[in-house]
Amino acid sequence: MKYGEALKLQRELAGLNQVELANKIGISQQNISRWERDEVLPNIDFCVKLADFYNITLDELIGRDR
Repeated sequence: MKYGEALKLQRELAGLNQVELANKIGISQQNISRWERDEVLPNIDFCVKLADFYNITLDELIGRDR
């Protein structure tokens, strides 16, 4: 699974659209859209923020499965 797909999956599992997530974590909807389309990667600070928001690990956030 690509990073963007994993980020989108977590957002959808939380029952949020991009605008709602953007408002909750303090970033633009456009950035979330770019992340989910694999155009850019979120920096580590936002990855930690997202993982904490969803109450999951960073590995779970990016779809990493060992």
